[in-house]
Amino acid sequence: MEVRTLTGGALEAVLDDLARLRIKVFADYPYLYDGDFAYERRYLEPYRGREGAIVVGAFEGARLVGAATGMPLLAHSEDFAAAFEGSGIDLGGVFYCAESVLLPEFRGRGVGHVFFERREAHARRLGYAAAAFCAVQRGPHPLKPEGYRPLDGFWRGRGYAPLEGVIAQFGWRDIGATGESLKPLQFWMRAL
Repeated sequence: MEVRTLTGGALEAVLDDLARLRIKVFADYPYLYDGDFAYERRYLEPYRGREGAIVVGAFEGARLVGAATGMPLLAHSEDFAAAFEGSGIDLGGVFYCAESVLLPEFRGRGVGHVFFERREAHARRLGYAAAAFCAVQRGPHPLKPEGYRPLDGFWRGRGYAPLEGVIAQFGWRDIGATGESLKPLQFWMRAL
């Protein structure tokens, strides 16, 4: 497996594969996302030509098997920026580490650390003071797998901590649902 840092045209070249990968990985718990390719391409479109945008791709040969994305927080969804209202955090100094997706058979090889290291290094080069991401909060759910382990320990080990009260609401259709519903996404942050 090879991990590559992609910007500009190289980033644009993987957006279709990234859309398909997001649908596949986010179908699992805790996201349970019933994805659709057209929506995914619209969601990823802001990465095209965006100054500061990055994709860190994990490849097995030419096949994209994992990816982590990032861009300045102010360039991302207004719903996410709104979550910070009243927090006193200067959003202009925050780099948003968006998704990290990796097919299950490639996990446990340290790629998650590489995903964060590359995005954090990119953010530092661009002059950002902090990095943040958000993760869905799920209560009890019938599709939660036996032995499921949240990633909180991994994130804390990388220096991230949840930001009290900084929670975005984002909607998608769960697998088996007839329509979209809002889910809370907790923001985590660390200084760079």
